[in-house]
This record gives sequence, structure tokens and C-alpha cells, in this order.
Amino acid sequence: MTVIKVGSRKSPLAMWQTHYVEDRLKAHGLEVELITMETIGDKVLDTSIAKIGSKGVFTEELEQQLADGTIDIAVHSAKDMPSILPDIFQLIAFTDREQSNDVLLSDNKDLDIDDTSKEIVIGTSSVRRLALLSRLYPHIKTVDIRGNLQTRVAKMQDGLCDGILLAFAGVHRMDMEDMIVKHFAKAEFIPPVGQGCIAIESATTLSSEKLQIIRECLNNPDSESCLLAERAFLRTMEGGCSIPAFAMASLNGDEISLTGGLVSLDGKTMIKDTVTGDRAMAEKLGEMLGLATLNNGGRELLAEIRNTQA
Repeated sequence: MTVIKVGSRKSPLAMWQTHYVEDRLKAHGLEVELITMETIGDKVLDTSIAKIGSKGVFTEELEQQLADGTIDIAVHSAKDMPSILPDIFQLIAFTDREQSNDVLLSDNKDLDIDDTSKEIVIGTSSVRRLALLSRLYPHIKTVDIRGNLQTRVAKMQDGLCDGILLAFAGVHRMDMEDMIVKHFAKAEFIPPVGQGCIAIESATTLSSEKLQIIRECLNNPDSESCLLAERAFLRTMEGGCSIPAFAMASLNGDEISLTGGLVSLDGKTMIKDTVTGDRAMAEKLGEMLGLATLNNGGRELLAEIRNTQA
């Protein structure tokens, strides 16, 4: 029997995603061995992701084990993946995509972030969410909050903030939907590249037999087309978790539509555009949108953002 060695972070959400992958592989008659670890992003919780200084804060340790053959594949949240991978690694599958919008969690069911009459504090560690909050809800105060979903909820309940801004996918997978007090519209609060999707990474030395089997078990062609477009956009922007970029692709038959752009840290400037084309051109469309963003003021805005973060 073919054995697939699967690597994962230890957080509850990462393990949910890993068990999802494990179940899909086992359903096809494969044997699965799970190997878990902590990454630098799991260990360093008192510093924002943008300031840790690594493009792979949730992936580097897993990639070390891919490189030395300890694991065959690593399970990631697609939004955590750097836009450019070292040549020895590859993304070989993208799973069915969960609803990809952001949500606001709170103990207080009456929390209304449109209310300007009282001080409201929202917790998030995402530069994109911070920028969009500044743009759409300038009256809100924010506080940096790191850790897995359960840790963040505990910090909120201890009084650090009134609510937490998170991806719906993680909230849903952790059965915390009853705490959602607001769903943000994707057209307004555009998600980051890859949100809601699980990405499967391997070393390029993975056997073609295992690669084909894993793709057959896990890859969703629609998710793949959308993620290829989104990741090509971010790659062209030379961006990752440390810049407030956003991109969301959707399919209508064989036509793919990609909306994306960049927002300044203070939310006052936004560059946003949409491109459409045949899904066979997914990566080309992402590159086109990235170049359009850069040429429409994005280069200057990126320089300003990175200078502020330095």
C-alpha cells in the first residue's frame, strides 16, 4: 500500500485541515502518516508577522522536512504561502475552497462597528485588514493580536479588544460561527490571495506516481485556476503577508475574473482593478493585474509601505 507522509503545524485549525486531507487520501485507499511541528509563526507571538522578517513564517520548518524527505507533502493555508517558492518546492494541489470573506467575532452580539458614538477596539495582526479598517471604519481603534484562533478568542475575552477580525473559513472549521457578529462583503473588504483554500506543497523530487495520486485525491481544478491567477498577481507585486495587497478570482464557466490591488497602510489610497479572460490564461491574467497595479501608482505606494515598515 502507498504511504503518504503528511506534515502539518500543530494548531487546531492546521490539524483540522490536515485531517481533511488525511480523510481524502484514505478514502482513495492510501495509508497516511502524520508528522506535526511548530513553525516560527507559531512560536513568536509578541511580534507582528510583517516584522518577523521572514516570508515563510508558517512554512519554513515544514519545507525543511520536505527537502530532507521526512515528509512527502505539507498542508498549508494557501494564504500563508509566499508568492515565490524556492526552486526545490512546488504547489501540487489546491482543495475545494471554503467561503473566503472576512468576519468579525465578538462575545457582544450587539457590537456594531458602524457606531461612532463609543470607542470600539478590534484585534487583528493582518496589515491588509488594518488598512481596510482604516479606510472603511476610521473611528475604530485596533490592537495587534497573534496566536491560533482559540488563543485570540481567549485574549478578547480577557479584555484585550471588543472583537476580532478573522477569515470565515477558519471560524467555520473551528465551529465558532455562533460568535460572528458581522460578515464583510468581498466586494468591499476584498480577501487576501488564497483565503479559504488549502494548498498542498511538495519537493520537486516527489515521485510522479505519488504526485499524480495526490492530485487526483485533493486537487479542485476550479480552485487551482483561481489560485494560479491570484498567486501570479501577488508574485508580480513581489508581495506576501507583509503588504496590504488583496486579490480574489471567480469563475463563470471558462471565464475567469480577477479583482485585486493594493491599499496604503492608513487606508487613504487604494489601487484596484479587474481583469477577465479565459481560465487557461489564469497566470497571465494575474501578471497583467499585478503590472497594472504597479504602473498605476503601486510601485510608489509599495516603496512607501516598505519604508514605513523598515
